[in-house]
Amino acid sequence: MEPGEASAARSRRGAVAWASGHAAEESVARRYEMAGCAILERRWRGASGEIDLIVREGETIVFVEVKQSSSFASAAERLCRRQMDRICLAACEFCGTDCDMRFDAALVDAQGRVELVQNAFGWH
Repeated sequence: MEPGEASAARSRRGAVAWASGHAAEESVARRYEMAGCAILERRWRGASGEIDLIVREGETIVFVEVKQSSSFASAAERLCRRQMDRICLAACEFCGTDCDMRFDAALVDAQGRVELVQNAFGWH
């Protein structure tokens, strides 16, 4: 494979991954909306990092990390403690520490099915 071909292949894979991730996030957002939640932000970026979805459920602000993989289990395995800590820091940037907040994980499998895990991070 020529160097230009390798670069083009990487670019195509990146575009496919971006589109797939975007579709997963849209599917998750629809699930929250169907449950009566308001989507406040999509791909919100602060100094500490990005949060995939920020949702209001009643008085609670819900920070959602979307993980997509071949199965729910492998999607869940992709969420590590370091990433959870980063998301928590970004959440504090978004609303400070004086608000009712929750951290959910939204797992999306290869068929596009969504599993929402409420309070996935616990509180640390």
